[in-house]
Amino acid sequence: MQVSDFGFDLPEELIAQEPAADRSGSRMLALSRTTGAWEDRAFRDLPALLRPGDLLVLNDSRVIPARLFAHRAGLHTQADRHGNRETTGRVQVLLAEQLGEWEWKALVRPGRKVLTGEVLSFGEELRAEVIAHGEFGERTLRFEPVADFFGVVERLGHMPLPPYIHREDRAVDRDRYQTVYARERGSVAAPTAGLHFTPEILNEIRARSVEIAYVTLHVGLGTFQPLRVEHVEDVKLHTERYAISPETAAALNAARREGRRVVAAGTTTVRTLEHCALAGEGLAPHSGLTSIFISPEFKFRVVGALLTNFHLPQSSLLMLVSAFAGREMTLTAYRHAVEAGYRFFSYGDCMFIE
Repeated sequence: MQVSDFGFDLPEELIAQEPAADRSGSRMLALSRTTGAWEDRAFRDLPALLRPGDLLVLNDSRVIPARLFAHRAGLHTQADRHGNRETTGRVQVLLAEQLGEWEWKALVRPGRKVLTGEVLSFGEELRAEVIAHGEFGERTLRFEPVADFFGVVERLGHMPLPPYIHREDRAVDRDRYQTVYARERGSVAAPTAGLHFTPEILNEIRARSVEIAYVTLHVGLGTFQPLRVEHVEDVKLHTERYAISPETAAALNAARREGRRVVAAGTTTVRTLEHCALAGEGLAPHSGLTSIFISPEFKFRVVGALLTNFHLPQSSLLMLVSAFAGREMTLTAYRHAVEAGYRFFSYGDCMFIE
C-alpha cells in the first residue's frame, strides 16, 4: 500500500486558523463502521452517543510553550537600514522531546547555520549548547542548569501552533491550545480531539453513567515531520513517552473483563492503549516509550469507538483512522466533510466513529 493512497483534496480555506468561539461548539461527523452511514451532528451531541457503562479515555498531557527564540552566542548587534538595532544570528527553537534532565531534542530554524558546539542564548535567563545533529536536521541541546527550567520556558516560550496555522500565537492560544483537563506537562502539540471538551460536557458524560479515565502520551517530534517514504510498510514513527496510572489500568481491565466499550478520545490515546495491549492481555500501570504505527489491517485489541479531529492527507494519523474505520469508508467520509465545509485539523471539527 502506498502513502499516496491516503491523499484527498482539501481547499486551503477549510484549514481552521482560529479556535471555535465556543470549545464545545464544533461540528461532529458521526460515522458507523457497521453500516458506513454518517450523520452531521454537533460535538455537544457526544454524551448522547455514548452508552451507559462506556469507558471514555482521555490524554491528560499538557502542552508546554515549546517555541523559543534564541541568538547564537558571540554574534553582534547592528543597525538595519532604518536605524533599528537588531542582533544577528536569531534562531527559532522548537523543543520536541526531553531526553534527560537538561537535554532536549529540538527543531531549529534556520537549521543550516546552527552547528554542533554552538551556544544559544535565550535572553538573560537560559543558555544551551548544541551537542548533536539528528538524521533529519533536528538538534540535541544541553541547557545550563537553572532553578526553575519550566518556569523560565513558560515565561519566554510561545505555544507551538502547527505550521498549517498561518499566524503567530496569541494569548488566547495559551488557553485554547490546551485541553481543560491537561495535567502532565510534556507535549509540544495538543492532543486535539480533547480540545472540544468543557467541564460541563464532562459532567454530562459522567451523569450518563459513562466512566472517565486518563492516560498520558506526550506528543513529540513526529507531529511536525512529514512521512518521507512511499510505502506504508516503511513508515517509522518517532518514540513518544506515555504513562498509565494504577487507577486507569484498573478501569481498563475492568471494562475489558466486563465487555464494556472503551472509547478513545484522540489518536494519541489510541496509540497508548493499543501499544500497551500488544504486550499482553492485561494492562498494568507503568510508563514507557512507544513508536507504534497503526495502519490498515491492524487488529484493535482495546478501542471500540473513537473521537478524532480531521487529519492531514497522507499522514500517519489518517492511516490510523483508516485502520479503525476502513480506508474507503474513511476517505468517503472525508470527501463528505470537505463538501459540507467542515473545519479541518487542530482547531477544526471532529468525527465520532463507532
